[in-house]
Amino acid sequence: MLIAAFPAGPWGTNCYVAATAPGAECVVIDPGKDAAGGVAEVVREHNLKPVAVLLTHGHIDHMWSVTPVAGAYDATAWIHPGDRHLLADPMAGISRESASMLLGGDHTFVEPDDVQELTDGAVLELAGLEFLVDHTPGHTSGSVTFRTPWDQPGGPDISEVMFSGDLLFQGSIGRTDLPGGDHATMLRSLATKVLPLRDDVVVLPGHGEQTSIGRERATNPFLLDLLDSGDTGRVTRGL
Repeated sequence: MLIAAFPAGPWGTNCYVAATAPGAECVVIDPGKDAAGGVAEVVREHNLKPVAVLLTHGHIDHMWSVTPVAGAYDATAWIHPGDRHLLADPMAGISRESASMLLGGDHTFVEPDDVQELTDGAVLELAGLEFLVDHTPGHTSGSVTFRTPWDQPGGPDISEVMFSGDLLFQGSIGRTDLPGGDHATMLRSLATKVLPLRDDVVVLPGHGEQTSIGRERATNPFLLDLLDSGDTGRVTRGL
């Protein structure tokens, strides 16, 4: 499996390109501001063909380039219905600070030609890969994560890779003070959709460095608080 990543735009949002191998179809995840050029470079380098663009949520730093990227490759865009309105009106979901970065610009946003909606528990089969969708509201009402099996003989012991968006970071979690955010809902998503996962799941977040469920379970203060409080739903420790 091939996963290429690069930080894009002024917010340093991680954009990912995933494929079974060079020369194959691929999926683009979270193409933020200034991501189109990086996607094109990865596509050229590995001779890939994008067939889908997956969005972990609708914030502008994750979806700015979804329409140009999807349009350039005739790819389908996927987003949860809770955030779909942000494709055409991303200003509805950002902070004053983020909005101030855009003042003076002439920015127009429209939906891609082909948009499909994500549902909790759905399994997407795209570009020869399988993605399990987990609805994880809290950062936004339509936030999701994508998990894909990792089966690499002779490689490290990894069961899955999770594209976590702004749900979970190395040592932290996503903010909940923006429109559509809710801290209690975020904690519930972490308790029910993150803590039950195996320790060997690799986490590829929307910002910052990659981590693992085991590392975050042992060191992330927000997850530790959930474990200490016992407010973890049906949580089982990964093995």
